[in-house]
Amino acid sequence: MISKELMAASTRPLILTILKRGESYGYQIIQDVKKLSGGTLEWSDGMLYPVLHKLQKDGCIQSRWEVSEEGRRRKYYAITDTGREELATAKQQWLSVHEVLKKLWGPSPEWA
Repeated sequence: MISKELMAASTRPLILTILKRGESYGYQIIQDVKKLSGGTLEWSDGMLYPVLHKLQKDGCIQSRWEVSEEGRRRKYYAITDTGREELATAKQQWLSVHEVLKKLWGPSPEWA
């Protein structure tokens, strides 16, 4: 089980990374996260959509409505240049933290 704090901290970069691959809609984003995490991250609509709305308000993503082949309206999201910039910054920060944790938790911790 992933803590709420870690889940919250990782949501924006995960969404932006998925959208960097191409536009998508809410349900597909939820399924992608579940698949990519091997089921350890299971998002709900109630968790995802407020983050998508905040990302759109912040100018990181844009959206458009489209009717699917099944006749349902879907809101598709795409990353913007602002979102790409935020993602680049977030990636560097996450990689820095990851490097420290690797040193601390690795087979031969440097501090031991």
